[in-house]
Amino acid sequence: MTEQDFKNGQVLLIDKPLEWTSFQAVNKIRWHIKQRFKIKKIKVGHAGTLDPLATGLLIICTGKQTKNIHEYQGQKKEYTGTFTIGATTPSYDLETEINDTFSIEHITENLLKETTKQFIGDIQQKPPIFSAIKKEGKRLYELARKGETTEIKARTVTINQFEITNINLPKVDFRVVCSKGTYIRSLAYDFGRALNSGAHLSALRRTKIGNFSVKNALSIEEFINELNT
Repeated sequence: MTEQDFKNGQVLLIDKPLEWTSFQAVNKIRWHIKQRFKIKKIKVGHAGTLDPLATGLLIICTGKQTKNIHEYQGQKKEYTGTFTIGATTPSYDLETEINDTFSIEHITENLLKETTKQFIGDIQQKPPIFSAIKKEGKRLYELARKGETTEIKARTVTINQFEITNINLPKVDFRVVCSKGTYIRSLAYDFGRALNSGAHLSALRRTKIGNFSVKNALSIEEFINELNT
């Protein structure tokens, strides 16, 4: 692709690596485009954040395509991952240490699969306290890391599909198709409570955004290699 191609606008499908922020991925790609074509400035942005502890599909837009980011953000998302049953964490994932444990002796395959039905359709969901949502000008995770508590309002999200794909207690693998704004970490926490136990998210991969699939995505290294050949 040429410099003009990137300025006119490209939609890049990137497979975000574990422990990278979405912002780091955007910065890396922007830097390499600027280096490749010796340009000082180009617009680059992503269409929907992935947490550092998640991997998978990140849509990155360049140039004039950045105007269409909101269209990609609004599309349905598909995720696969793993819940760990019987323990919770303050962040609902592995960013923080386990703060409570629960019995899983009553957990059966039938209970797990029946409980997923409670979450299909429009549901009320509270975002995690460890999230990038702003309240009174501050990110919630900034308050959480200081130990400050704050009331978070529930919001309506849509779960189109929710299935258990493998069970090896305490690990439970799942696949979810959901609307914009759905927190899979919150789904893990709420699912644990619905089981009369606890749960947290221990692995997450975004596999689809609308009709875009991670199967067609490049790693950051692959993108850089293609850019420079």
